[in-house]
Amino acid sequence: MKPKILLRIAAALIFIHSILHTYGFGTWKEAPDPVYKTIVDGMTGHKFPFMGAERSLGNFYEGFGYACSIALFMIAIVLWLVSGETCRSANLTKKIIYAIGIALVAWGINELIYFFPFAAAITLTAAILTLLSGFMMKKSNQFN
Repeated sequence: MKPKILLRIAAALIFIHSILHTYGFGTWKEAPDPVYKTIVDGMTGHKFPFMGAERSLGNFYEGFGYACSIALFMIAIVLWLVSGETCRSANLTKKIIYAIGIALVAWGINELIYFFPFAAAITLTAAILTLLSGFMMKKSNQFN
């Protein structure tokens, strides 16, 4: 399989991951049990001053979650764009591929440790495809 196709598959996986993350995260305040509801209420109930704004821990949690969604969408877009540049800018493309691939490995490990295996599996699969495409570009003069 050609590096361009591997990158496009990785981009599609991360795009799907970003949609699922945004949807799933958007429902974090919906409390399925009383203990969960108590925790959510504790996180969202009290606001405190922080750098000129009044925020709750829930605001921070929510902000970090949506920031992750934005980053995932950006990674998917960059992977897709880079997949089309494998011939014209091979050296720059490889650098971007390796940087994103390593970041996705770290992201996937983080998801495995702190979240759940399904998210980690999607991210780590995309990381493997991304890094594999870079190795294939290095090995071959035929990039597309």
